[in-house]
Amino acid sequence: MKFPENLRYTEDHEWIDPSTGRIGITDHAQDQLGDVVYLDFSMNVGDASALKDVLGTIESVKTVSDIYAPVSGKITEVNSALEKSPELVNKDPYGEGWLFCVELDDPSQLDGLMDAETYKKHTGH
Repeated sequence: MKFPENLRYTEDHEWIDPSTGRIGITDHAQDQLGDVVYLDFSMNVGDASALKDVLGTIESVKTVSDIYAPVSGKITEVNSALEKSPELVNKDPYGEGWLFCVELDDPSQLDGLMDAETYKKHTGH
């Protein structure tokens, strides 16, 4: 199980890269979900999202889960490769399986997120 040190994590198992604004779900989350078969993005490029807004849903062979915004900001990019290849979330959750990029409204919101060590404990690893 991977817990990249450069990322910040939510209790709901999303991650954000503070240097790029890139958002995704964690390795732990994709492992718990099982095979991802579909993603439904309710936010588009240019949309503004608030902290904890639902950005979309992720469907796996086991369940459907909401994807929550870890910070407030404007959506600057959506990973369109996931439309044809949702399994990228399972194969590379911190790389090719990223979901959104945001331009943060308030970088201090990152302070409310967990670092890698805290998130690792949160997941029991």
